[in-house]
Amino acid sequence: MMITTSTQSSAPTFQHISVLAEPVQTALNPRPGGVYLDGTLGGGGHALALLQAAQPGGFLLGIDADPAALAAAQARMVAANIPATNYQFFHARFGAMAQIAQQAGVAAFDGILLDLGVSSPQLDRAERGFSFSNDGPLDMRLDPTQGITAADLVNTLDEAQIAEIIFRYGEERASRRVARLIVERRKQTPFVRTADLAALVARAVGRGGRERIHPATRTFQGLRIAVNAELEQLESALPQAVDLLHRGGRLAVISFHSLEDRIVKHFLRAESGYGGNANPRPPRLRIITKKPLEADAEELAHNPRSRSAKLRVAEKL
Repeated sequence: MMITTSTQSSAPTFQHISVLAEPVQTALNPRPGGVYLDGTLGGGGHALALLQAAQPGGFLLGIDADPAALAAAQARMVAANIPATNYQFFHARFGAMAQIAQQAGVAAFDGILLDLGVSSPQLDRAERGFSFSNDGPLDMRLDPTQGITAADLVNTLDEAQIAEIIFRYGEERASRRVARLIVERRKQTPFVRTADLAALVARAVGRGGRERIHPATRTFQGLRIAVNAELEQLESALPQAVDLLHRGGRLAVISFHSLEDRIVKHFLRAESGYGGNANPRPPRLRIITKKPLEADAEELAHNPRSRSAKLRVAEKL
């Protein structure tokens, strides 16, 4: 994988409200001269707050798969008059953080943040193909410059594979019916647009019961996670993050659905001495958040998309 430093300085349309901004700052407790890693940089909201609190002398390494996010974060730093010597951004996945840290010449960090999932600009821009509400190409790649698309999956995988993705990653109970209808329909014409797939899924799932979400929500989530190998990235990144922390350094992870949160929860417990015989190594972490932190009423009113966010924090022993 080629890793390059982002040098874009234009200000693209990438407006995103950082979720749980104050709890993240409190958890990581940035200090002057500290060194931090934001593995999911996004528009740079969390990163800027960390850097400003870490001055004088603070440094931040930022990683993101989306070139548009990197450009927006770069523009945010320039607008805030943050010296270029105080940060370095890389176009990559956060599962490569150890490689990137080595390339940047950083041996260890005082704090590491992972803000998982997709951002509002990615969801809201129809051309990115994440949304069933705004018709666009059936893409769903966090990095639109490489990799398979959601259209590739639904048009080439067999029925059992599609059902497994939708059930495992989307937790959709009607996954088999959805997969069957997808395979039947693609014999006539392949899927290329989000609205087309969303309409078919809506027919397969229906709108019965007490569901408040769109019937295509879980299917789209499952495909997005599969396209971007999101859970595999998380499972790879967590142990790297612990290795890269200074003693007393903190890891903060924001998740947005149960699959992510379960992985983070079990990893932190295992690394904190709750693994029993399955983890014979001495504990490496101390859990700070016995229960995950969630958005308060004020943040929910200001940013409804924060409603599913859960923040877990641990400190390296």
